[in-house]
Amino acid sequence: MSLKNTADSYGTIAKWLHWTTALLFLGSYVSVYYRQWFTEAETPENWTALQLHLSIGVTIAVVVILRIIWKLSNRSPDPEPGSKLEHLAAKLGHLALYAVMIIMPITGYIGTGVNTEFFFLFDIPKFADTPLFTALVTDGLGITFEEFEKPIDFIHKKVMGEWLVWLLILGHVAAALYHHLVKKDRTLYKMTINK
Repeated sequence: MSLKNTADSYGTIAKWLHWTTALLFLGSYVSVYYRQWFTEAETPENWTALQLHLSIGVTIAVVVILRIIWKLSNRSPDPEPGSKLEHLAAKLGHLALYAVMIIMPITGYIGTGVNTEFFFLFDIPKFADTPLFTALVTDGLGITFEEFEKPIDFIHKKVMGEWLVWLLILGHVAAALYHHLVKKDRTLYKMTINK
């Protein structure tokens, strides 16, 4: 198996980055839903779940940057046969997924009112405590963190977190299963095993 992508398949690094991202998104959702459903506010369990969510979000940002660098420096496997509409839908779906993978960590970080205790190893200061926040938000827009946080949280939690990310993930999985079960082509194999 090649580290780099080939005409027939994604390489080991692309596969690792893809599946790591998927697991991180799963971990992010598990931690935030655990916090909402199974913990009481202002308890150590609630704080731990929040910090895991924030730490995973920062990790997603790093992995996505690596994914983009790797994608830009590697060829993509040749597409499977399909109509122009199918290829366009695949491109648009992937662009939407990349947009979400970029926007979610950014809005999560800039809209959080606490420091991130990165997996309890070291602290990442909250955005509101950075010079960039002062320059862009306080001085630039003339608003407080609370005024800034509301629309950012709405984008992160309501628009994207509660439904858009789920729709894109379900669409991505449905497309992979459609290729595998209906079209019976190599699309799913390209990101899993060589066949």
